[in-house]
Amino acid sequence: MKVGVLALQGDVREHSEALTACGVEVVNVRRPSELAQVDALVMPGGESTTIAQLAQIFGLFLPIRERIAHGMPAYGSCAGMILLADEILDAKIGQETFGGLDITVRRNAFGRQVDSFESDIAFNDGSDALIRAVFIRAPWVEKVGTGVQVLAEVDSHPVAVRSKSILATSFHPELTGDNRIHRYFIEEVARAALQQVQ
Repeated sequence: MKVGVLALQGDVREHSEALTACGVEVVNVRRPSELAQVDALVMPGGESTTIAQLAQIFGLFLPIRERIAHGMPAYGSCAGMILLADEILDAKIGQETFGGLDITVRRNAFGRQVDSFESDIAFNDGSDALIRAVFIRAPWVEKVGTGVQVLAEVDSHPVAVRSKSILATSFHPELTGDNRIHRYFIEEVARAALQQVQ
């Protein structure tokens, strides 16, 4: 499996290292020709509006949106969650998303940079072990649509969700050295979605 990391802004290197440690081939995606090579795509944390604008400039915005609409597995952390959401609360004027995940997110829901925090949370992947979650100007999910499963919550707010082919987290697993979320994306989300397509 070839997994792309959207390499326009944000925690690109950290996601690439986590995916490589999980045994997949990683491609940094900055142009449509690189997107065409990958089976799945990871969208790092960063600034969601900046990533969307750069995707437009590099001719990636519509190709990514179309690939997701046609079932390409995708995972987004923090800003990546916002980019995958069908609806954003407190969005900047004209802010667009790739969409594909039937959720409503609230930007910067946990507060500003100074309100960033870490917490050990339960993640519904069949393991009883808690996972370390790093929240930096993080969104949370206000509303989940049909077919979206909540995998983790903080203070009754969903912070990890999945649909058939899409995974999104409010937090940054790429910053902890624990590859459990990336492994879950590869094994439980991406492989399952790709097998259904074949």
